[in-house]
Amino acid sequence: MLSRTADHLYWMARYIERAENMARVLDVTYNMSLVPNAAESETALWAPALEIAGNVEAFEARYDEYTAANVIHYLAMDENNPSSIYNALRSARENARAVRVALSAETWENINALWLEFSQFFRTNLADSGLSVFCDWVKSRSHLFRGVSFGTMLRDDAFRFVRLGTFIERADNTARLLDVKYHLLLPDEEEVGGAVDYYEWSAVLRSVSAFQAYQKVFSDTIEPWRVAELLVLRDDMPRSLHACFDEITPILEQLSGRRNSECRRIAGELHARLHYGRMDEIFQDGLHEFLEDFVVSNNNLGMEIQRSFLNAAAA
Repeated sequence: MLSRTADHLYWMARYIERAENMARVLDVTYNMSLVPNAAESETALWAPALEIAGNVEAFEARYDEYTAANVIHYLAMDENNPSSIYNALRSARENARAVRVALSAETWENINALWLEFSQFFRTNLADSGLSVFCDWVKSRSHLFRGVSFGTMLRDDAFRFVRLGTFIERADNTARLLDVKYHLLLPDEEEVGGAVDYYEWSAVLRSVSAFQAYQKVFSDTIEPWRVAELLVLRDDMPRSLHACFDEITPILEQLSGRRNSECRRIAGELHARLHYGRMDEIFQDGLHEFLEDFVVSNNNLGMEIQRSFLNAAAA
């Protein structure tokens, strides 16, 4: 496959997943804002959403204060924010349009319809009303994209690059979300196990569609270390780091063939850490340090994929 085609497919999938992940973060932050005493200020409540997206400095350069309206607009509709939902969906559609022949007709029609339907939200003040409806729409369209592509695309290299982009992006978001919760959301003085703490951890689980899974697996009250175990080491949790690399590793082996590529080495090392890792040892060494190192390694893997298979210039 031409590297240019692979590049478009890979980034199309990453942008769709990025839009969904951003919608999840906005939705869960908004829901937390409805909990009494969830945060002492709008800044404490909405700043973590920007931390997860990695956009704090860019936001502060353009906005004077951390209000719900400012953060929602910046992460959802700001044309000058490359990671906004608006730009992610627009970029996904442009990448898909460039490689229509590599996609099934149904997959292209789904992405094109997604962008056309998105126009209904352009004039909506999401901060005042409609944020939950908007976020649900983004998530449902992302689910539809994955279902259509999985159900209609030939299992060739085009399909593999679509799946690869999805899981690289998903792993990055899950790690950032969990790290921000542990490292930023709770002040040092806050009592762990209180009502607000319970709702915050419930919100984290709901943001990755893991609340029911947690109840089935642990059948107990929500404990931070068990949430971490579910989202890091459990291979049966679809958005866990382990589950993502269960998908990424064999895809890279198929794409690399008999070559011992650096991509395979990095992915294999990360997969082994997740497959054989123990939660007590991770906590002993520091969950924040583990997740921070994972994000860096996952980004290095993304850059190596770009260098090995795709165009030299990252999207």
